[in-house]
Amino acid sequence: MPPSVYTSVQYPLGYLVESIGLHNLALPDIQRPFVWSTTKVRELFDSMYRGYPVGTFMFWKTGAEVGSRQIGSEDAGKVPDLLIVDGQQRLTSLYAVMTGSEILTEKFEQKLLRIAFSPVAERFEVADAAIERDPEFISNISVLWGQDHHRATNSFLDQLAESREGGLSQDERYELLDRIQRLKDLSNYSFQVIQLSEQANEEEVAEIFVRVNSEGVQLNQADFILTLMSVHWDKGRRQLEAFSRAAKDPAITGPSPKNAFIEPGADQMLRAGVGLAFRRGQLQHVYSILRGKDLETGDVSADRRTEQFETLRKAQDEVLDLTNWHEFLKCLARGGFRNRRMVTSANAIIFSYIIWLIGRRDFGLDHKTLRPLIARWFFMAHTTGRYTSSPESRIESDLNRISALEAGDGEAFCAELDRLISNNFTRDYWEISLPNLIDNSSPRSPGLYAYWAALNLLDAQLLFSDMKVADVLDSSLHSKKSIERHHLFPKAFLAKQGVKASRLVNAIGNMAFLDWPDNIEISADDPRDYWPKMTDRMPADRLARQIEWHALPVGWEQLEYETFLERRRIMIADVVRRGFETLSGDPRILPDGPVSVRDLIALGESQTLELKSTARWNLHTESADKKMEHVIVKTACGFLNAEGGTLLIGVEDDGNILGLGRDMSTLGSKANRDGYELWLRQHLDNNLSISTAGVVRIEFASENDLEVCVVRVAASGSPVFARPFQNGSGPSEFWVRNGNKTEQLHGDDMMTYRENHWG
Repeated sequence: MPPSVYTSVQYPLGYLVESIGLHNLALPDIQRPFVWSTTKVRELFDSMYRGYPVGTFMFWKTGAEVGSRQIGSEDAGKVPDLLIVDGQQRLTSLYAVMTGSEILTEKFEQKLLRIAFSPVAERFEVADAAIERDPEFISNISVLWGQDHHRATNSFLDQLAESREGGLSQDERYELLDRIQRLKDLSNYSFQVIQLSEQANEEEVAEIFVRVNSEGVQLNQADFILTLMSVHWDKGRRQLEAFSRAAKDPAITGPSPKNAFIEPGADQMLRAGVGLAFRRGQLQHVYSILRGKDLETGDVSADRRTEQFETLRKAQDEVLDLTNWHEFLKCLARGGFRNRRMVTSANAIIFSYIIWLIGRRDFGLDHKTLRPLIARWFFMAHTTGRYTSSPESRIESDLNRISALEAGDGEAFCAELDRLISNNFTRDYWEISLPNLIDNSSPRSPGLYAYWAALNLLDAQLLFSDMKVADVLDSSLHSKKSIERHHLFPKAFLAKQGVKASRLVNAIGNMAFLDWPDNIEISADDPRDYWPKMTDRMPADRLARQIEWHALPVGWEQLEYETFLERRRIMIADVVRRGFETLSGDPRILPDGPVSVRDLIALGESQTLELKSTARWNLHTESADKKMEHVIVKTACGFLNAEGGTLLIGVEDDGNILGLGRDMSTLGSKANRDGYELWLRQHLDNNLSISTAGVVRIEFASENDLEVCVVRVAASGSPVFARPFQNGSGPSEFWVRNGNKTEQLHGDDMMTYRENHWG
C-alpha cells in the first residue's frame, strides 16, 4: 500500500483565525480582490449557526524549519507552517468578519464585511442603513469576537428593551443571550482539514486539488511559485500584486504601470522576473529551484533557497521598475502599435520585456539602441505568433541562445536578435506565409494588426482623406462612426453577385480605412462606379501613395472578387514588409529620429513625458497666470535633474490637443512661433540656475491644424535649481521627475538624491 501524502484533521475555527494572526497559517488572499458576494458570506454564517456542513479546507505543510523567517521581510515575519490550498474564499470571509479586517473588492476598494444578526428572529442579513437602525439587529457581528463583546451584547439588549413597550422579561433576555452566545461559539465550529504533507510535490497537490474541488479549477506552475513566495518571501508576492493592481485600478493616481497595451497580472510579471533571474521560460523546474533543491542531486538546502530567492528579488526589482517598464513599452509604439486593440498576444509583450531587460542589464545597451531593436523583435514575435504555441518552450529556447553570448557584448546581442528575426521574416514568409495568414475575416488577426502597424510606420493616410491612419487607431477617435474600416466591395453589391458567406464578405482583403464624404452614398455601388467619382478630384501623386498604402491592385475595381482578394493579400504583405523595414535603423530607409508628437501622446505621461494644456493661460480663470508659467519651470527642472524628457505644451492630460491659441493670445504682436520660443527660452533661462542652451530644445509640431510646442529636455550633468514662485524670494527649489509626476525634494532627501544621482 503506497504511503499517504495527507492526513485528515479537525481544527476549530478560532484556532484557524488565531493561526492566521500568528502567521502559522498563510492566507494570501486576504490582500487580494475578494470575489465572494456579501450575501454568500451571510449564507456561510447562517449555515454554520444552524449546524450545517460548509465544506472542508485543504492545507499544505510548507516544510519550513522551526523559527525560520521570511526572506527579505522588513519585519522579519515568521515563515508559516501551513498554507491554504483550497477554501481561501471561505477562510477569508470568516477571518475578515471575526477580526473586523477589511477585504479588497474586485473594484479595488477596501471595505468591511458587515454581517448583521437578529437574535430575535435568528436571522442573518447583509447590513444596510435600515438594518443599522433596527433595534432587533446586531448590525455588525464582528463586535462579538472583539474585546468589548460584553458591552456590545448589553448595549444591544438595552436598546431592544427601550424599543419595546414593557421592555424585555428576564426569560427573554436569557433566551436572547443564549442565541448570541451560540453565534459567538462559532469560534469552536470544527472544520475538517485535508492536510497535505511536505513530501507532496506540486504535481500531486494539483491533482488532489482538482479531484476534491467541485469546480475543478486547474492550478498551474505560476500558482505554485506565487504560493511558495507567500511562504518564504511574502513581500515579493505582494509587490507583484500591487504592480498588477496599479496597472488597472482607476482610483490609483501618480506614478503607475498603467499603459495603453496591457494590464498585466501578478503571474505575468512573475514570469518576467523568473525569465530575467534564471533565464527560464518553463516554470516546471523553477518551483524546485526556489525551494532550494539541487536539480542534479535532489538535495534541498535552506541556504540555497535563500540564495535563489535573493536572485529573484534582484531581478524582480528590475522588472517592476517603472522607468524600465515604460521605456520598454515605447518599443511597442516604435514598432507601430498603438494600444491593446492591436495586441493579440500578452505573451509577446511579457517575453519581449524579458529580452529588453536582459539587453539593458546584462549587455549594457542604452534605450536608444534597444528601442528599434526590440520594436523589430516584438513586431516579428507578435506577427508570427512566436509565443502562441508552446510559448514557454519557445521563450526558453530564445533565452538559451542569448545565454550563450558573452555577457556585456551588446553587438553580439543585437546581432543574435536580428539573426533570429531574419530567420523568421524570410522571402517565403513575406510572399507566401503572411498572405496566407491574412486569408481570413478574423478581426483579431496578428497579420491584420501587423498591417495596421505598418501603416502607422509609413505615416499612411486614410483612403480618400488627408487624415492619418494613426489618428483612427487613437482610442479617443473610436466613437467617430464616419471614419472606420469599410468594405471596398460593399456587402449589398456582393450580395447581388451571390457572394454572401461572411468569411468572404468580411475578408481582411476587402477591408480598408476609408473616409467617405457625407454627400456620397455608395453603400451598394459597384466599385467600377464609385471609384472614378471618389478619385476624380484627387491629386495624382496623393492618389498614387494611397493606392500603394492601401494595397490596391491595378484595375482592382474591375477584377473578379476572389482574384481581387488574392492579389490584395499579397500586396498587403508587401506593405507590412516595407513598414517593418523602416525599423531597421538604416538611415537610407528611415532615420531613427525622435518619436512623433502623435506617438508620444499615445504613450501617455511617464517618467520622460509630461503633457501641459498651457504654459501661460489659466483655463479655469480664463486669464494669464504666473502660476502656470512656474509649472513649466518646475517640469523642466525635474527633467534636468532626472533622466531628461519631453514636455508637450498644448495637450491636455487625456491626450486631447488644445493647441497654443490661448497662450499665443498673451503675446500680443509676438503671437507666433518665433515669439513663443523667445518667451519660453527667456522664461526658462531667468528661472533656472543654468543656461538652457544645449540642454533644452524647443520645437513646434502641427496636429489636426493645432500647434503643439515640443520642449525636449536633456539630463543635466549637475544639479539644477528653480527660482521660487513668490517674486523670486526664498530658497531655490530642487525638483525631480519621479514616474509621471514632478516632486520637490528638501533637506536630507535632496542631499541623498544628489549623491546617488551625480555621485
